[in-house]
Amino acid sequence: MLDILAITGPIYLVVAAGYLSTRLGLFERGEMRVFGKYVVNVALPALLFNALSQRSLAEVLNPVFLAAYALGSLVAMAVGLMWARKVSGKPLSAAAIMGMGMSCPNSGFIGYPLVAQVFGAATAGVGLALAMVVENLLLLPLALAIADAELPPGAPAESRAARVRAALAQSLKGFVRNPMIHGIALGFLFSLMGWRLPVPVAKAIDLLAMSCGAISLFVIGGSLVGLRMRGMGNDVFAITAGKLLLHPVAVLGAVLLLPPMAHELQMAVVLMAAVPMLGIYPILAQKHGQDAMAAAAQLGATVLSFFTLTSLVWLLKSGAS
Repeated sequence: MLDILAITGPIYLVVAAGYLSTRLGLFERGEMRVFGKYVVNVALPALLFNALSQRSLAEVLNPVFLAAYALGSLVAMAVGLMWARKVSGKPLSAAAIMGMGMSCPNSGFIGYPLVAQVFGAATAGVGLALAMVVENLLLLPLALAIADAELPPGAPAESRAARVRAALAQSLKGFVRNPMIHGIALGFLFSLMGWRLPVPVAKAIDLLAMSCGAISLFVIGGSLVGLRMRGMGNDVFAITAGKLLLHPVAVLGAVLLLPPMAHELQMAVVLMAAVPMLGIYPILAQKHGQDAMAAAAQLGATVLSFFTLTSLVWLLKSGAS
């Protein structure tokens, strides 16, 4: 077990350092957004470009990984929607936000550092790129479109389709402008064409990519300061259980059903699914008045994920042995 803690421990120690630095006033919570913008707009695109451009297209473009991640995530989202609607009686917008929380992981800020600790940066970078394609092209647009499909009182039913189309169009615009998608696209292009950057430029991108893991984890810790879970126990428990347990189990089921792929990628896709929900989850939930629930769920999932991820890494390594 000590060797497993040597993998997960450093990740959560950096998260704790971010929390304590913000809690003690070395940084303001709002300043975590600046660090986060650096990771999203600079470090992660550099990392994704490096991971894809330095490997052959056959190594990078893995349809089984994409299918397993997409299928398992859709199952988790569907279960979250049904539970919220049928059991908790939530309106459609709130149900969509709960489904999003159960199916959209923080693959960049936590998933990548975790998989890199287990399998190395190369495998983690490819897994991150493939996961982000699914998240940005399928999961987030779908969840936001469902949330926006709820009609205000007195609105005609035919306006639902128009609202969904508008939400999907807005998601597509965000996808096109996303710097991480630019890094993925350029990485695929360089891999396909066999191009290489000049050495000074390549080394500069390496430096930016290497800064990604530590800063992203630090941001997660600092962003947890001030979050509360009072009065939302049932919803927080459901989202947390769905994200940390249901999602990786659903992805694992898809991995077992689909044709085999490299063993490291099989475990990487399950680990990517097992991390807490995406960092901007409360921000996306704010439009629908669910930001307090989303923030509470994010806090609970991040704290509990130390135990679930440590157990999962131990199980996967035991199975591999």
